[in-house]
Amino acid sequence: MSEPITVSIRREVDPERITEATVWVQTGVNLATKYPGFLGSGWVRAGEHSQIWHMLYRFANEESLVAWEKSGERAWWLSMGEGFVRSERSKRRTGIEGWFDEPTTGTITLPTTEGGTTTVAVVPAPPRWKQAISIWLGFFPLNLAFTYAMSPIPGWDALPIWLRVLATTVVLTPIMTYWVLPFVTRSLRGWFAR
Repeated sequence: MSEPITVSIRREVDPERITEATVWVQTGVNLATKYPGFLGSGWVRAGEHSQIWHMLYRFANEESLVAWEKSGERAWWLSMGEGFVRSERSKRRTGIEGWFDEPTTGTITLPTTEGGTTTVAVVPAPPRWKQAISIWLGFFPLNLAFTYAMSPIPGWDALPIWLRVLATTVVLTPIMTYWVLPFVTRSLRGWFAR
């Protein structure tokens, strides 16, 4: 099973149909809550008179997300928005990639189990200095271990430095992205929030 995954969507909505769009968005949230693995969602308009809407939803893993995204209910719901949704962009996020966005601030509206909504503050991204420390905490031991592992290989030291650095980064980048940084960010979650 994969890690929890968040989908971030930016939609441009016809400004003449804001009331319809509000009902449509909440209907989509209500449908998604019934799917196994659903962890939550939220949506917010960029401003009172804005036609830009930002939506997030999160599932426990890739499998449960795909089940929702391929469902008949979701297809029906999306078709109901075709008249007033002008454009749509979405991104999938599992962890550190959110650091490359501008820090999020403000609030989002979330559904409650009673059928109403509640407004909650959005947790801001950790400061850049904490991001730098966490990347170093993952990269230094991994790079050190790789360097020690490669040193006994005959001819490794004779290769041009650019070729050794190329090989090192090609091997270590996916390891950092898929295993080390998700582990480090989970381990430091409490520190990031302070």
